[in-house]
Amino acid sequence: MSDGRNFTTLKQCMVALGIVLNIVGAFIALNLRLPVYLDSIGTVLSGALLGPVYGVATGVLGSFISGITFDVYSLYYAPVQILTGLMAGWMFRTKWLRGYRLPIGGLALSLPTSIASAAITAFLFGGITSSGSSYLVVLMSKLGMNLTLSCFLVQVLTDYADKLIAVLLVAAVLKVLTPEMKMKIRGGRNGAL
Repeated sequence: MSDGRNFTTLKQCMVALGIVLNIVGAFIALNLRLPVYLDSIGTVLSGALLGPVYGVATGVLGSFISGITFDVYSLYYAPVQILTGLMAGWMFRTKWLRGYRLPIGGLALSLPTSIASAAITAFLFGGITSSGSSYLVVLMSKLGMNLTLSCFLVQVLTDYADKLIAVLLVAAVLKVLTPEMKMKIRGGRNGAL
């Protein structure tokens, strides 16, 4: 996780906060059977503040902890967290997740993750996981739609909503952080945020 700079205590705390946000969000979504996942808010936050590498680390560690504690399916979706961390870190740096670009940037963020999620859901789990979105997949399949296509359509809709929620929450947090605080969190680097 070394990017040539110090992995400071503040960065460690931000990654830990991101992991906790992912775990708590996933736990809430799982227990309420929501059609969104809420497991990438911390990944997006770490990616936005610290960059893609930290976003990936946050996402993978959050998936691992969720997977061994309350939702084994979470382990299989670690590749989705990798994509989310990479994309969120890059897209916040290039300002694709701000202002009028945000809805389009949210879609661009969710498309690769939707493809990965749909493939995992369809081919590993036959369309059924612990997520509330599985109800939609089953409904579409019962209406005669191909399983892979129904998984993909549901994933595109739910991932877009999920990533948009995460990006909007992170954008709200970034808005209230002072430039000095952002620079301190990033270890003295001045970036696009």
